[in-house]
Amino acid sequence: MSPEQVVLPYATWPSPVSTSDVARSGLRLGYPTMLGEEVWWTEDRPAEGGRTTIVHRGADGAQRELLSAPWSARTRVHEYGGRSYAVVPGEGVVFANFVDQRLYLLPTGGEPRPLTPEPEEPTALRYADLVVHDGQIWCVRERHDDGRVTRSIVSIPLSGEGEPRERAAGHDFYAAPAISPDGEHLAFVCWDHPRMPWNGTELWVSRLDDGTSWKVKGGTSESVLAPQWRDERHLYLISDSSGWWNLYLVGIHDTSSRALYPAEQEFAGPLWQLGAVPYALMDDGSLAVLHGRGDLRLGVLDPDSGVLSDLGVPYEGWEVVLATNGHAVTGIGYGPALPRSIVRIDTVTGRAEELRRDVNELPAPGYLPLAEAVEFESRFGREVHAFLYPPSNPVARGEGPAPYVVFVHGGPTGNSVGALDLEKTFFTSRGIGVLDVNYGGSTGYGRVYRERLRGQWGVVDVEDAIAAAEWLAAEGLGDPARIAIRGGSAGGWTVMAACCASDAFAGGVSYYGVSELTGFNATTHDFESRYVEWLVGPEDPALYASREPVGRVAGVSCPMLLLQGLSDPVVPPAQSQAFADALAERGVPCTYLTFEGEAHGFRRAETRSAALATELAFYQQIFHS
Repeated sequence: MSPEQVVLPYATWPSPVSTSDVARSGLRLGYPTMLGEEVWWTEDRPAEGGRTTIVHRGADGAQRELLSAPWSARTRVHEYGGRSYAVVPGEGVVFANFVDQRLYLLPTGGEPRPLTPEPEEPTALRYADLVVHDGQIWCVRERHDDGRVTRSIVSIPLSGEGEPRERAAGHDFYAAPAISPDGEHLAFVCWDHPRMPWNGTELWVSRLDDGTSWKVKGGTSESVLAPQWRDERHLYLISDSSGWWNLYLVGIHDTSSRALYPAEQEFAGPLWQLGAVPYALMDDGSLAVLHGRGDLRLGVLDPDSGVLSDLGVPYEGWEVVLATNGHAVTGIGYGPALPRSIVRIDTVTGRAEELRRDVNELPAPGYLPLAEAVEFESRFGREVHAFLYPPSNPVARGEGPAPYVVFVHGGPTGNSVGALDLEKTFFTSRGIGVLDVNYGGSTGYGRVYRERLRGQWGVVDVEDAIAAAEWLAAEGLGDPARIAIRGGSAGGWTVMAACCASDAFAGGVSYYGVSELTGFNATTHDFESRYVEWLVGPEDPALYASREPVGRVAGVSCPMLLLQGLSDPVVPPAQSQAFADALAERGVPCTYLTFEGEAHGFRRAETRSAALATELAFYQQIFHS
């Protein structure tokens, strides 16, 4: 205990981290590209209404923003989007514009000009996962036509003349188009309803001169991701056929495959957004790879010898996006005390150069909670993974167990990592601890772990969240009377369901959470329209009623805070409204706060600030009532 610390009630400690600090931080850096010594990436700008711009770093180290307001490089394919731009060597960049979803070429020093036709209905044609080859953009195109959604891989002339040409069609979903070095073949990933890309995908190859196509690997119970050509006849790819997303080399004609580094580790993450590149091919034949459990480390793999060597860099985890110029690699690294950053690394010398941080100014180190990976048991002895963030403040301390908030990530097939997070710091610096739970169903721990949720959504996730609260109390870390739970989207479902099922929580906070299944199936977007079949089961009134929170509010005994964007296409506002109405009918204290113009995931600084201030006030009320 520092002599400068004074005893103050938890949740009231003085903190230098304001709501506006959190709201304006988090640039959501994404999708680096390298050509020679030049680097490009995307940045979301909360202070500019969540607009996404493209930043270029020249060979001389000078950085400049390429895309000025009101342009925004963001695609709505699958509604979750993904890689929305591609660099055209010597010409500029091509990007998907958020407002109309058309592709535009931004020439060096010029103004954007459209490459794709204007659809009859606004945003009815959408593009993502862009690749430049032979004077064309190759990408996934999503077409919306009178309520029907179809997808294909198309090529689009960079000249802006001529119609897009369909190169692969017939499946419900496509990803990762890759052209062979000789330009003769197209490789791609595809899958069909009701599967999600972590359930089962297929790798196909198409001969471009006559369109002949054949399956190389994958199926209904194997998730194949991220094909890249080693040469004209072989592909690298990632498959979870062993139960873990590992790297393989496969021949396109004999379809024989070889595991390059078989291990109970993940070398990729779930394909929520298109365009993720989890490994990079270097000029010397080695592969820069991401691997691990939970947080992914950066290493270099010799595919012939199978030797994997981690790079000695201070970033303990990496986002699943890498780029290379052949001798260096650029990615998005982070650590417990390092914000997410665009980092360029020389894989030979190991020298790391930080190009951009998503948080420019950090509070003093004493205010930063250092994530600790922990494990505890849930029902039936299931092991659950989580990250613990104890309260941390150099000038204040509390007495006795602290109040805690159990964080529940979305997805539900997502995961939380041990990265520095100013939002968590906002709470921990005020004397509110955080336990971020990777409940059964989360990625990062193998297929068996994520398939715990198959048919068990609303059961396993809820049991694991309750077990998290019980573990905090049993360890003497958290005050059992002052443990709350919060989550967004699928995490919001778990929040509501856990508060219906248990009195372990003093309050629950749901950001745009799912509360009712039949209505969700009828109104959500196409990508997730069959997801509930895997998570719960085929539509059955009795089964759905036993799981969905809206029909189980009789079990809620704690106050609730619900926050919702009114333009959300993924979890429509009716979901939060229905739960708020059900609570009101029972007289359960509930605050329901809505935001005009916000969709799934709040992007505007003013929205994020208001939501966070409301959430803190909610905790202060329930923890001191």
